Amino acid sequence: MAEFEGLVFLLLYYAAQALTVWAFVDALIRPANGFVAMGKLTKPAWLAITGLAAVIIFLTKNPIALLGLPAIIAAVVYLVDVRPAVRGLHRGNGW
Repeated sequence: MAEFEGLVFLLLYYAAQALTVWAFVDALIRPANGFVAMGKLTKPAWLAITGLAAVIIFLTKNPIALLGLPAIIAAVVYLVDVRPAVRGLHRGNGW
């Protein structure tokens, strides 16, 4: 039974790490002016939030730890609220 619990925690860790890294990389590739144009926090703020979330998950190795849950929540807020708003903007001059 202990092996099963260990496997579950390992899967939760990898899922949380993938989620936070995805949020960070997505914030990294979005244009900075889109964040402000859509009324969200600035790009550097979201990079700091999602980057810190990824580091916290990596260092704690426990996504349900005291700092792990807020890190996951921050990544989910970015992916569910900010990403769809900023993703709708197009890059370049429209040609």
